[in-house]
Amino acid sequence: MSMMQEFREFAIKGNAIDLAVGVIIGAAFAKIVDSIVGDLIMPVVGRILGGLDFSSYYLPLSGQETGLPLEQAQELGAVFAYGNFITVAVNFVILAFIIFIMVKQINRLKKQAPAEPAATPEEIELLREIRDSLKR
Repeated sequence: MSMMQEFREFAIKGNAIDLAVGVIIGAAFAKIVDSIVGDLIMPVVGRILGGLDFSSYYLPLSGQETGLPLEQAQELGAVFAYGNFITVAVNFVILAFIIFIMVKQINRLKKQAPAEPAATPEEIELLREIRDSLKR
């Protein structure tokens, strides 16, 4: 079997396609969560904490002034941008919580589906009828 045939068989298996769809949807979902965190949550958190913008917090490592915007400070040298880290960490927590809720709901729906008993084979039914008739 050639390598191309093996790859084709691998690619058309359900698991590989499901994984690809999951990665694509996950990437799109991550963009939505990035927007929620960056555009909705962090401004509210910053406002509650006194008008702080976490994305602009940094410690200069190359002797830059601390009053510069983050982009300008990065152009002048290395910076320890802990504000970006805080934003990404909040982003991760929200994404992980949403995924947890989704998995929990999927598991709940799986448990609710009643397991139907398997149909008894015809031979077993006949043997039971014979047993019952012999008891009489």
